Amino acid sequence: MRILILGAGTIGASIAEFLCQTHRVSLIDRDQEAVDRVNETMDVRALCGSAADAVLLFQAGATDADLCLAVTNSDEVNLVGASVAKAMGTRRAIARVYSPNLLDTSTFDYRRHFKLDYLVSLERLAALDLARVVRSPGALSIETFAVADLEMQEIVVQPGAPAIDIPLRELRVGRHVRVGVISRGDKVFIAGPEDAVAVNDRIALVGKREDIDAVKSLFQTEPPRRQGVVIAGGGETGFHLARLLEGPRFNVVLMESDHERCEFLASHLREVTVVCCDVRSRAALEEERVGSADFFVACTGDDENNILACVEAKELGAQKVAAVVARSDYRYILTKLGVDHVTTPPDVVRSEVEAHLTTGVVIAKKPFAPGSKVLVMELEVLPNTLITQHVLARVGLPRQCLIAALIREDFAILPGADDRIKPGDTVVALVHESAVEAFLTFFEPAE
Repeated sequence: MRILILGAGTIGASIAEFLCQTHRVSLIDRDQEAVDRVNETMDVRALCGSAADAVLLFQAGATDADLCLAVTNSDEVNLVGASVAKAMGTRRAIARVYSPNLLDTSTFDYRRHFKLDYLVSLERLAALDLARVVRSPGALSIETFAVADLEMQEIVVQPGAPAIDIPLRELRVGRHVRVGVISRGDKVFIAGPEDAVAVNDRIALVGKREDIDAVKSLFQTEPPRRQGVVIAGGGETGFHLARLLEGPRFNVVLMESDHERCEFLASHLREVTVVCCDVRSRAALEEERVGSADFFVACTGDDENNILACVEAKELGAQKVAAVVARSDYRYILTKLGVDHVTTPPDVVRSEVEAHLTTGVVIAKKPFAPGSKVLVMELEVLPNTLITQHVLARVGLPRQCLIAALIREDFAILPGADDRIKPGDTVVALVHESAVEAFLTFFEPAE
């Protein structure tokens, strides 16, 4: 693939180094020293100048690039550069943004305006990674799709649950929730209407959080123990993490030293306790009973503070601790210090980029879980394709495929058997790797 990277900072250079081993990579950055360093150490064609300069984008190959990744330290340059590359012929364009206002579509849709495929927040990606780790002790993980409000939660079926041995088509889960994947021992398969859940199955439920919570009683006789989570740092990563965890499953305390920021957090997080204090202070950690926490997460934006806070929390008795650090090479050292999980922006971005190294109608593809044979796929729907010819019940999809959701004009829909997919929709599907080839034939335009 031909890939164009805008920005040679920590993130851009890391992506370039990773991708240049198997792809043709071009890069643009306004720092001559950074450009020289990339040209000298990587098999990358790096150019010096503004990433929003159309002439430079043309010289870098934007007219026939498969993917543009705009990851400079400027939101505005990323939006304009990626948009110009897209207009010049780049197949897919992704822009990294920091400001949460750019991700909020209630006032203005920047992604649609600039005709981009994705707006990516590194802070939100880091929060998603941390959320998966925090939830795992309760045998539950989370994957949030690229559309607001839709989640995929994994829960364990408890003994005596009402849903046991009842075919899924007979369960009253409602139109707004799907049972997507069933994990039974070493076997993982897409849930079909005739399948029934058994004790200790791990099932993935797709829907809005409140709708999923409403049907969990079908699969669980009692809610799991409420876990205590302390988050140090109320920046964008801490804020996103708190939003992902707030609810009946977790008792979340968010520590932040800036008073004005605390007021913002308290007004936007109704089920989270916000504490204004210095997270570097051992006395503050003791006062907030960090030692009794099931999980302590340090994401202050300063590597040294995060590392020290994690060491202190571990000494105080926190069962698990996690840190966000900028440098991937800190991982080994932090493991030696007793830190249970390390999230680094280059690593989470690399994982997201890997998901978008796709061709044809496939927008993104990632495993349902690490090492899983079930894939979460996002596809664009073109005119004159089999998937648009009938309602879903009559399309005839392969057995190990499930259309979990579709995005239509930025609205998420959980389609039913009588719904019909239209050109211009984006489909989110769960597909077993053995059925991918057959599944894709339904999205290929007829000749």
